[in-house]
Amino acid sequence: MPRFLVVLDVDSTLIENEVIELLADAAGSGAAVAAITARAMNGEMDFEESLRSRVATLAGMPESVFAEVAALVCVTGGVPEMIAGVHAFGGRVGAISGGFHEVVDPIAEALGLDYWRANRLEIVDGAFTGRLVGRVIDARAKAETLREWAEDFEVPLARTVAVGDGANDLPMMAAAGLSVAFDAKAPVRDRADVLMNVRDLSQLLSLLGMRG
Repeated sequence: MPRFLVVLDVDSTLIENEVIELLADAAGSGAAVAAITARAMNGEMDFEESLRSRVATLAGMPESVFAEVAALVCVTGGVPEMIAGVHAFGGRVGAISGGFHEVVDPIAEALGLDYWRANRLEIVDGAFTGRLVGRVIDARAKAETLREWAEDFEVPLARTVAVGDGANDLPMMAAAGLSVAFDAKAPVRDRADVLMNVRDLSQLLSLLGMRG
């Protein structure tokens, strides 16, 4: 049985939530941020531009809001089973997010992911500045990261699987050997190899021949 590298988007894929929207709800900018998110995921707006616009609405929020948001995050059905199954066949699972390390890190550690990467919010004196630190994890960075992890795992791109739902996942999905649109937006559904409309990521195991 060949070993696979499975790489997932995080918001609305690995988890049921959009973390930036949870943070925005706490900041009182939820409706405006949700509208920007929808435009970005449908490919109507540059992702980095949309992210910086959304993050700017969080300026002044205390970093303690991370604990509140973490309590609201729900892991998508079938994720633990999928990870265990891929690991049982010698594979690895990674997650790459346009969201934030402060929320992704504890989820990834709890799930036993092999790799993960996300953006980081700038915090000064215990409050968000409304800016980001370091390189933005955008569509191009997602694709580059999948290639980086495949090289680290020493598997060909033909044995990589990319799972996503939004337009910023498309370059990553194009780079992978198999692309899976998970309950996805129209631009992704039109270009993916496989469509999954049931929100249960354990379906990947059957797709990869890891269960009957």
